[in-house]
Amino acid sequence: MSKYLVRQADVRPYAPANHTGTRNFRLIGPQTVGAKNLEVLIGEVERGKGALPHAHPGIEQACYLLEGNAHVEVAGDKFEMVPGEACFFPADAPHLFIVTSERARVMVIYSPPYGEDPAKAVRIG
Repeated sequence: MSKYLVRQADVRPYAPANHTGTRNFRLIGPQTVGAKNLEVLIGEVERGKGALPHAHPGIEQACYLLEGNAHVEVAGDKFEMVPGEACFFPADAPHLFIVTSERARVMVIYSPPYGEDPAKAVRIG
């Protein structure tokens, strides 16, 4: 087995802060492969659940929707996402992500790594 290969089935899920009905699987990051400048995870989210309004000071975030549909708001811009679409949350930008289908799977990339550190997120509202 390669020290650089990570299977979702081998990663313990966690419930992220500022989210509801969400299980995240951290695939790439300092803890799994020693990545220093980015973090990649898969989120599995239930209908009507997702990220409550928050921001990540100094951390950029990208999301790629693998399955399902979602309503997204970022820095006052609102839009609907379908599979195969990506969105970007600039560092410090208020954002939310709510699933509008039965469930959704989303790939999330943070740079630098977020690491689910409460000091790296600011809840809004």
